[in-house]
Amino acid sequence: MAKAGIRDVAKVAGVSISTVSRAFTRPELVSERTRRKVLSAADKLDFNISRSATSLKTGQAYRVALLMNEEITSWFNTEVFAGINDVLHDAGYDISLFQHIDTAENRKEFFTALPIRRNVDAVFVNSFAVDPYEVEQLKRIRVPIIGINTPSTSNFDASVSINDEEGMFMAAQHLINLGHRHIVYTCSEPAEGITSSIDDRGRGFIRACKAAEHNHDLQWQVLSVPRGRTFADSALAALLALDEFPDAICCQMDMMAIPLVLKLEHYGHFTPKDYSIIGFDDSPYADTINLTTMRQDPRDMGRNAAMKALKLIADEPLDNPHETIQPQLVLRGSDAVFKNKK
Repeated sequence: MAKAGIRDVAKVAGVSISTVSRAFTRPELVSERTRRKVLSAADKLDFNISRSATSLKTGQAYRVALLMNEEITSWFNTEVFAGINDVLHDAGYDISLFQHIDTAENRKEFFTALPIRRNVDAVFVNSFAVDPYEVEQLKRIRVPIIGINTPSTSNFDASVSINDEEGMFMAAQHLINLGHRHIVYTCSEPAEGITSSIDDRGRGFIRACKAAEHNHDLQWQVLSVPRGRTFADSALAALLALDEFPDAICCQMDMMAIPLVLKLEHYGHFTPKDYSIIGFDDSPYADTINLTTMRQDPRDMGRNAAMKALKLIADEPLDNPHETIQPQLVLRGSDAVFKNKK
């Protein structure tokens, strides 16, 4: 059986071809009664309007690209994707996901091929910076670039970011104010050839400790472990290898803090009796294990970024193109006032 076309739908619905087209592409210009007739006819004939035809008519691809430096499976990346989809799905957009844009080769391949394909209306960059060459490639096809939790606003048309450095400064300061004297910051090593927002957290920790050294008897250090799926186990091994176990641990993220809380119990270290620990994100299960942490809302950031993208695609001005959100300290039960046992 031949596939039904737009002429067949128009004939069954008793309307013109242009009315059928408007019913799909500009429904606000068609009465509800007429649109129902068109949709009913299209359903009866199993008809779908061509996305490519719509693109040719409007000049838009109705597709956006989302670039991630890691996999979508992390809590943060999944929530960002969901937030963007919350807004763009109803606007008729598809989201093309590009994972592991974390090597020079992958980045060059994407930013070189995109201008040739010309198949997206906007590009979202999640948690890493872009360089002038990459931006120039997007400017060639007049595609707006929106940053989500990027380390800077340079080269972006709009951005929504959490203040990672200030958030970790607050976290470390909280532990210092509880009287802790031996504080360790556990983190994964920075990725080569890419500047990520999460690396700003380490700077916040160091700044807080250096600022407190003059008034506190403070011993602090940074424990960096290799990136990858086993980074939490690597952090555990590094902590247990210390000559003296710390009385406070400041973690780069909840995904590191939660396994540490659970596994350190096996080695006789219980929180908050023996040490305090604080995470960053307020991700799932943080409340389950009663983890004190810094809260951010990546789904809301994704929604915000998507709304900015729609305005930029429509050539509408943005009142506040670059937004920085302050994380919130969430007090639970994994920290306590330090009591010197010596």
